[in-house]
Amino acid sequence: MIAEPRGGPRYETETATDMHATFCTPFPELNIILRELVRRLRQVLGNNFIGAYLQGSFAVGGCDEYSDCDFAIAVNQDLSESELQELRSIHRRIYNFDMAWAKALEGSYFPKAILRDYNQSGSDLWYLENGRSELERSNHCNKVVVKWILRERGVILSGPEPSTLIDPIPVEVLRRAIFNSINDSGQMILANPGQYNNRFYQSFIVLHFCRKLHDLHTGMVGSKRAGAEWAKHHLGQSWGDLVDRAWNGRPDPAVSIRQPADETDFKNTLELIKEIMHSATEFAAAHLGT
Repeated sequence: MIAEPRGGPRYETETATDMHATFCTPFPELNIILRELVRRLRQVLGNNFIGAYLQGSFAVGGCDEYSDCDFAIAVNQDLSESELQELRSIHRRIYNFDMAWAKALEGSYFPKAILRDYNQSGSDLWYLENGRSELERSNHCNKVVVKWILRERGVILSGPEPSTLIDPIPVEVLRRAIFNSINDSGQMILANPGQYNNRFYQSFIVLHFCRKLHDLHTGMVGSKRAGAEWAKHHLGQSWGDLVDRAWNGRPDPAVSIRQPADETDFKNTLELIKEIMHSATEFAAAHLGT
């Protein structure tokens, strides 16, 4: 799937008078889950609810049955204790649906002031991690990159256009955030590579870093698939087979995270991180004055 213009893909579905935009993904079971989630959130949050959106691969392209489903909920103010308890009940209930997608939701609740201002990125929000049923405090989603995706590509489940909720993010700000992410996460992995030595993380790291370098060059956030193809052509043919194996290693993450990575592929993945960090540093020096 190629990235869509601003506003993200508009999946065709039935109309709903209480929603700004109707919604449907290519996956019927996920549609049931999202419709139930939004319906219950609107009931619980009432006037505190502003909108519900998809970001991640469902917004920038490349979603498939192995994707997680990244959501963002905009609220007028941070959740009250009573709202939080009811939302926890909703997420536990949905997690127990007999559908694989019920355990693949990931997202955060953004108070409108934090959502609007990219300078307010980094603080903790109420967050649901992929594969879990409990809300916790985390800054996982409160990132410049996520706000860019929401503003420029966000899929509306309910509520106003996300571009009315988020101030424009200058390309220099986006690029610097991407560069910092490459550098910070690269240093973290290289400092303690053993904890990432499984098939899931080995594949994820390759695709994650390829996409980030691609995004740094384009000044936009694209898909893992686009980043992988770009990297194969721009980093040299020697990395092509590693990238292809990483893409083919995406299925069955619950199994692959328990299996050790191929020894040679893992060694080469660490070298790829170094190569991408070096390339990103050169790009930043030329374009960001870093």
